Amino acid sequence: MKSFLAGLGIGVGLGLLFAPMSGEETRENIKDRASDLADQARGIAEQAREAVGEGRERIRNTFQAIKGGVQSTTSAATGTSGSSVNG
Repeated sequence: MKSFLAGLGIGVGLGLLFAPMSGEETRENIKDRASDLADQARGIAEQAREAVGEGRERIRNTFQAIKGGVQSTTSAATGTSGSSVNG
């Protein structure tokens, strides 16, 4: 009988140690995790906006360089010094 009561006591003690969180703790944990995920999503969205802006700027610069090269090639071919091809 003593070993049964000792086992019961140990079982109850371990049960209390490893019991799941209370409802309030669980809700708080979920709220904290949701907040962390929202912060991460905002950070990722900001990084994406920055990457798109940088890509757009690189494309714009490349286009301007190509446009300038075409204009100077056209000017050299036609013997004009103006920036307008039709002028």
